Amino acid sequence: MSKERNRHPLSTIWQVDYGDSDVLMIYDWHAGPYPSRVRIAVAELGLTSHINFTSVDLWTGEHKRPDFLAKNYSGTLPVLQIEDGTYLGECTAITQYLDALGDTPRLTGTTPRDQGMIHMMTKRAEIEFLDAISVYFHHATAGLGPDVELYQNAEWGLRMRDKALRGARYFDGVLKDQPYVAGNAFSMADITVIAGFVFAKIVGLQIPTELVSIHAWHARMLERPSVQHWKEMHLPSEATNSSRPAV
Repeated sequence: MSKERNRHPLSTIWQVDYGDSDVLMIYDWHAGPYPSRVRIAVAELGLTSHINFTSVDLWTGEHKRPDFLAKNYSGTLPVLQIEDGTYLGECTAITQYLDALGDTPRLTGTTPRDQGMIHMMTKRAEIEFLDAISVYFHHATAGLGPDVELYQNAEWGLRMRDKALRGARYFDGVLKDQPYVAGNAFSMADITVIAGFVFAKIVGLQIPTELVSIHAWHARMLERPSVQHWKEMHLPSEATNSSRPAV
């Protein structure tokens, strides 16, 4: 595919003739904290109308079955299917790909310094906050239920809960001195910490109120339309009648 021929602004994407179907497909679950990262990115980049969604039910373990594992060895959501049929897993990789579709990256940095800072802070947000909450959910709570959670270690889960709270304190310190997680502009790193707050709400993990800076930052993030409406981007019909927790 020639970039010169197919390059477009963020309001469009590289065009490939697939008949009436959209070029890109995202496999996710409408209320998942990790899917929220890519959904927010999609909205921020103005790509909502160019992507189809396929629901993969976390609660039934659909993401751990052979047909899905053939798409993503890790058995995690979300997954992006790109124009040539390749499957991209991992939120950072998906966001990087989507951000590169436009002429000017908006979420992953335009200078080497900004790119490095954004990727560093995104990784820290994953390890110190979001992923730690995920481990707490899967090991120290009922998680996705006994049909999916085949092994649990409650002690490890509680340690990761405490790690997540330490991570929140770290980011509170970062946000005392700058408006966004990686510096002076909204980025993929902010989206990752937002997803941590999404997960914290699901598991009932209270971020200490004395962490004033991170709470003030989060209040500002909640004013962004992409953060307010990411669940509504695609809502499977069965979800409206479900009594299961929103994960």
